Amino acid sequence: MLNFNLPGPLSRNCDGFSRRHALKLGGGMLAGLTLPNLLAAEASAAAPRAKAKACIFIFLEGGPPQQDMWDPKPDAPPEIRGPFKTMPTKVPGTFFTEHCQKCAAIADKFTVVRSHSHADNGHMTGYYYVMTGRKPPFADGEHPIPTNEHFPSLGSIVSREKGAVGTMPPYINMPHPMSAGGPGFYGAEYAPFVIEADPSQPDFEVKDLGRLEGMTESRLGLRQRLLAGLEKTGQRTGRAKAMSTYYAKAYDLMTSPEARKAFHIQSEPEKLREEYGQTQIGQCALLGRRLVEAGCRFVGIDAPGWDVHFNCFPALQGDLIPPADRAFAALVNDLEQRGLLDSTLVVMMGEMGRTPRINAQAGRDHWSMAQCILFAGGGTKPGRIIGATDHQAAAPTELPISVGDLRHTVMTLLGIDSKKEYPDSLGRPVPLTDEGKMIPGLV
Repeated sequence: MLNFNLPGPLSRNCDGFSRRHALKLGGGMLAGLTLPNLLAAEASAAAPRAKAKACIFIFLEGGPPQQDMWDPKPDAPPEIRGPFKTMPTKVPGTFFTEHCQKCAAIADKFTVVRSHSHADNGHMTGYYYVMTGRKPPFADGEHPIPTNEHFPSLGSIVSREKGAVGTMPPYINMPHPMSAGGPGFYGAEYAPFVIEADPSQPDFEVKDLGRLEGMTESRLGLRQRLLAGLEKTGQRTGRAKAMSTYYAKAYDLMTSPEARKAFHIQSEPEKLREEYGQTQIGQCALLGRRLVEAGCRFVGIDAPGWDVHFNCFPALQGDLIPPADRAFAALVNDLEQRGLLDSTLVVMMGEMGRTPRINAQAGRDHWSMAQCILFAGGGTKPGRIIGATDHQAAAPTELPISVGDLRHTVMTLLGIDSKKEYPDSLGRPVPLTDEGKMIPGLV
């Protein structure tokens, strides 16, 4: 059974928009060679040989506060540094805040980019910018979801360039659609398969993959032959073509034991599930590992709740930072133990950071000019801090990294030529990304 777009109120951020469900299937030795210059020279060298076969992209929707997590400012006044203490990490001289304990313990296994920066201070528009690489043609809060009707998202690009492995969908979103995660002018073939369910719940299952009661193999085969006959009667265009694509994908999944096995998170040992945390983000990360292991190319995990304008520190301390910290650390460790970390790129970020100064409501507001991105695996060098911000975590002071740099880096690590072009719906050539360089020092 296929579910089409239906209105479903699910408020995420301060703008109060409702998420409309997307289409789914159920130095240096040389004088003057400073570290920034050295890293920039390294980045301008030949492109690295791709190691990553897949990407797990954890999106902390709403904007995680950089100074309360991976870029603390302990010498700043209280209204800037906040109430959290700092703690040392596994990498000497590197500190996170006290609620990032799990990541601190494995800081030698991943790298933090502290200087990602862009000028879009909106939730929907910032999300759109990060996922499509294009500046939004709409104002924040003025556009329905999904927001990228014209340009393909990063996940759809990976889906098209890397292709499917067996019957496993190459691009999956969970536990609901990424708002700017659609295929744009690529069309339905490269849309994400959306798991619209919480894998931390005891009754978790992927809808629409089970057989209807009384539906035998022969009846299912007959229906497929009838459908195939109808498809031959004329060329399918528009919505009919899209639906035909989805029906074909649905049939492949329903008849694939390998796919059903990959989605069966209940088969994981309870101890491992506890390591990830019995939370939505934790179990999504675990399921993401299972899906990549089964051949999925891009798993997009949308983790909302980070729009912390009011009395934010109790929520950060209890409900937000520890689950994300635990999930990321467990995922990196699990991938490493299974020999999958080198071939799996893990990215965790949001659409923005938060204001340096705590507001009058004991929260932090939108601040896209500085944020952190975590990278692990996929050919990246671990144990590094790339870039830096000023004493307020307000702006980069070293190696500012753009959205284009992020997208170019992810594509390159996956073996995708970011300058490759495809014609859009009007026949105009559109490159996968308009700009960008490899993030210096990451590979």
